[in-house]
Amino acid sequence: MTRLRSVVRGCGSHLPDRVLTNADLARMVDTSDDWIVQRTGIQQRHIAGDHETTSVLGIGAARAALAHAGLTPDDIDLVVCATSTPDLTFPSCASQIQFGLGINQGAAFDVQAVCTGFVYAVSVADKFLTSGSHKRALVIGAETFSRILDWEDRTTCVLFGDGAGAIVLEAQEAEGGNADRGVLTSHLRSDGRHREKLYVDGGPGSTRTTGVLRMEGKEVFRFAVAQVVDVIRDAFKATGTTPDDLDWFVPHQANKRIIDASAEKLGIAPEKVVITVERHGNTSAASIPLALDAAVKDGRIKTGDLVMIEAIGGGFTWGSALIRW
Repeated sequence: MTRLRSVVRGCGSHLPDRVLTNADLARMVDTSDDWIVQRTGIQQRHIAGDHETTSVLGIGAARAALAHAGLTPDDIDLVVCATSTPDLTFPSCASQIQFGLGINQGAAFDVQAVCTGFVYAVSVADKFLTSGSHKRALVIGAETFSRILDWEDRTTCVLFGDGAGAIVLEAQEAEGGNADRGVLTSHLRSDGRHREKLYVDGGPGSTRTTGVLRMEGKEVFRFAVAQVVDVIRDAFKATGTTPDDLDWFVPHQANKRIIDASAEKLGIAPEKVVITVERHGNTSAASIPLALDAAVKDGRIKTGDLVMIEAIGGGFTWGSALIRW
């Protein structure tokens, strides 16, 4: 029985010009390259300049994805942007990206699920495309987390960076099995009881300020390794696949120790794990599409490969999607 699948047509990324190394940070706060690398695996991150807003980064990533797909803005009728750091309270960052690309048709809106945002956005766009209501979607993860950091808090400011990544999804007829290209399944979770473990201490509806990021690092680590595996196992169960069937595991790039521990717990071979955290840091909703683009561009991810993406973010939120590339 045939059905519609959301097939990845192209991907792209865009990073701010400025690179901030661990050595640079050691001159700003009481830290060191050894301390950061040992605990996180991060060596550097990109930091947005004043002119590099979230939408500017998103537009750059979207243009790269369209070029890779061989498409133009006129081919897109849906823009979904995952971000926790929009340019403005409103209008949405997605609508600003839509405008910047010259797209005058279709719908555009943001999804806010912090670091899980891109997985949520893929799942939402997939529902639109497979319903038949839309044909092609730009799904973007874009962040300027440097704007919401306390640069005197060495436990958080060393972790995060800025950037954007994007994919183009297209609704295509398929056979309806696991051999189909496209999004095969997605699984999303949230649990608001854990707010105090990772949150921003401000907002227009409460403090009327932007606020800065606050995190209980040990609690986040513990929850990430213990809980995120359920949505991955759900994806395997839904499709009748196993870790051995995966070609690539592309997790949220938060911390190398979390990535390694999660892969080991799931029985995913280390050589199947895509890791870019060392050069990007934690870019929240942008981390997975940045990693996907890196792995496509260097030839690791190829057409037909089975790719698992997963993330956990503040709230907590977490989710997975299994994609035949």
